[in-house]
Amino acid sequence: MNRRTFLHAGAGTFLGALLSRYALADGPAAASAARAKSVILLWMNGGPSHIDTWDPKPGAPTGGTFKAIKTAHPALTLTEHMPRIATVANELTVLRMSSKEGNHQRAQYLMHTGYAPNPTVVHPSMGAWMSKKLGAPPGGLPAFVSLGGPSFGAGFLGVQNGPFVVQAPGAMPDNLTSPVDAERWARRQALLAAADERFAQEVGGGMATDRRAVVAQAERLMGSADLQALDLSSEPAALKAGYGDTPFGKGCLVARRLVERGVRFVEVVLDGWDTHQNNFERVKSQLGILDPAMSSLVKDLEAKKLLSSTLVLWMGDFGRTPKINAQNGRDHWPGAWSAVMAGGGTKPGVLGATDAEGAKCVGRSYAVPELMATVAKLAGMSPSEETMSPVGRPIAVTDNGTPIAEAMA
Repeated sequence: MNRRTFLHAGAGTFLGALLSRYALADGPAAASAARAKSVILLWMNGGPSHIDTWDPKPGAPTGGTFKAIKTAHPALTLTEHMPRIATVANELTVLRMSSKEGNHQRAQYLMHTGYAPNPTVVHPSMGAWMSKKLGAPPGGLPAFVSLGGPSFGAGFLGVQNGPFVVQAPGAMPDNLTSPVDAERWARRQALLAAADERFAQEVGGGMATDRRAVVAQAERLMGSADLQALDLSSEPAALKAGYGDTPFGKGCLVARRLVERGVRFVEVVLDGWDTHQNNFERVKSQLGILDPAMSSLVKDLEAKKLLSSTLVLWMGDFGRTPKINAQNGRDHWPGAWSAVMAGGGTKPGVLGATDAEGAKCVGRSYAVPELMATVAKLAGMSPSEETMSPVGRPIAVTDNGTPIAEAMA
């Protein structure tokens, strides 16, 4: 069997499916100051309206049709379609944010990396930084997992620090076992190692090293008993029902199971927030998915005594316009929006404020690098620590971000 035949035969196997997705981190570098051993990012893809979620403006011309309700925290009111989240509001830190990126692709890049897009460098996402700096758990699971969406990768840190993507949370992924017997599998591994060695000699550079790290992580994962974290069949029916029988609800429950086993960063994606038309019916539907899942996650982490060591982070692309357009929708609005944190060393409360229409922040507002620096600090990383990129530029974990002291306990 020549190299081309081997690669063709193995194209559909588990290793081939994972080569560009995740790998073993460079090694653990645990920080003693870490309060959050893990981060769960609840990513609202498309940009949710702040006015129709965390910052209602009842009675204002921009307020829309939703009513506001009181919560377990006296300083926070929520839209009426978040009643279960309202019961855990005493665990939440709500930040009034502003940014400059109103384009989806640019905003999503900013929110995942803490940097505005730059054609000269691809910045790592926060999950990739945690993979690189803190390392993978000892049981064989990857450091960075994305549930229900592709997330953002590792940039110049290499594919071995990128996300392991599970498109359908709650069930075991395909191709977790060898398609051939042990002896034949060993021969294939030896052939692959020889091909890799030849490639490394001919090409050199970091690609061969990155590829080997990916293969090593895939092999560890295939033999890991912790893979069962991805399978929800053993969870009580009542608990699963509480999260909601949706991909996002299942993803939140899987996220809890993953952080129990030491996974550093888990992203759970809820798509569908780009509500240029029919905003209120669509947001109501989205909140019907979010409300049970997020509230159950916070309560479940607390019941498992994991909330203090797990940072839950809720955010999306940006906010949406206070003005309601002719299609009964809201358009892109980076000038004012909300991000939310819970657990992991945070201090519950509402930080910042917006004006009566929700159009702009008044007084203190918070920038994305500050939020990213806070996440990094809570996770035990130095926000200003620099790593050299392949082109010789030192890149810090955050873009001159300073942790938000008032958000941390």
